[in-house]
Amino acid sequence: MASLALSFPPAAAKTPSYLSSSSSTVFSSSLSFTTSQSHSRNSVFASIKCDLGNGNPSIPIINERTLPKFLESARMEKSANRSNNNTRLKLFSGTANPALSQEIAWYMGLDLGKIKIKRFADGEIYVQLEESVRGCDVYLVQPTCTPTNENLMELLIMVDACRRASAKKVTAVIPYFGYARADRKTQGRESIAAKLVANLITEAGADRVLACDLHSGQSMGYFDIPVDHVYCQPVILDYLASKSIAAEDLVVVSPDVGGVARARAFAKKLSDAPLAIVDKRRSGHNVAEVMNLIGDVKGKVAVMVDDMIDTAGTIVKGAALLHQEGAREVYACCTHAVFSPPAIERLSGGLLQEVIVTNTLPVAEKNYFPQLTILSVANLLGETIWRVHDDSSVSSIFL
Repeated sequence: MASLALSFPPAAAKTPSYLSSSSSTVFSSSLSFTTSQSHSRNSVFASIKCDLGNGNPSIPIINERTLPKFLESARMEKSANRSNNNTRLKLFSGTANPALSQEIAWYMGLDLGKIKIKRFADGEIYVQLEESVRGCDVYLVQPTCTPTNENLMELLIMVDACRRASAKKVTAVIPYFGYARADRKTQGRESIAAKLVANLITEAGADRVLACDLHSGQSMGYFDIPVDHVYCQPVILDYLASKSIAAEDLVVVSPDVGGVARARAFAKKLSDAPLAIVDKRRSGHNVAEVMNLIGDVKGKVAVMVDDMIDTAGTIVKGAALLHQEGAREVYACCTHAVFSPPAIERLSGGLLQEVIVTNTLPVAEKNYFPQLTILSVANLLGETIWRVHDDSSVSSIFL
């Protein structure tokens, strides 16, 4: 029997410098750009800039700030209650992205719950909670990324274990929701796998789902339980604000017609930047062919926005078209770095000034390349979990 037992350092361990002040972090949604060389930032974020010189990512330290008054006062009022309620909130991690789970625990000031996860020789998964969760509000952090089916099954068994251990509420925290692209029928006799997965999670016993940047908002309707949709745009917007790009030089680009609503919302936060659309025609799954561009990008800094990068065909062909149309620089921004082959070869080919992603999925070190920047969404998820636990507003984070 193969064993994959999880072991994490206690929360009392020293927090990395880039997370030391994260408990006072709020993600700004409204940003403005200036031409000033000395750009003053009013936000804090954690990022990893890949540096292949020494083989390790370097982490820049950014200016700090305190919470706005409407959040700071609420947190001060609830700080005592939170310390008393810590024993009623339990946070567990699956094996898909334990690093993100640990960062969330650091932000929340909690220890990750003790859990044993094993793989039997025939591939079956064994889960045992090694501490009591009776009457507790339990949060299970498990993106259903590659290997998708194993991680999904692991999540279902974790939910079942919590339910059978008499947890009061079980919330599945799914930073990346696998099968989200199978959200409708485009041809006859196709399955709608996103609905099937939603049914599986619900029937396993989850009371709530917390997911990041679903491929389409309609996926929330597939669940018969509450879904908190966490938008990671503020983390990327916060990072872009540090680049001192003049507002008149920016243009936000949707890589396809289906992403126009996402790109329009992103552009509105970037000083209401103009919008361009890449007209894309697919000849098959994971195969994209760019046809033409709607909008003007000549002499501008183009920011392509998508929910995920899989094989990178859409992004790279779009970037090539933008350069042909006269774009000065092209940035690619996405929440989920799926990076299926040959994504790394395409993204590191020189067409993109920078590829900005988040850590909703773990990015293997072998997939680092010089243009890659990884931003942490741990603070955002940690704050969302606290608000769900406290029965507070989640949507106000993104206002």
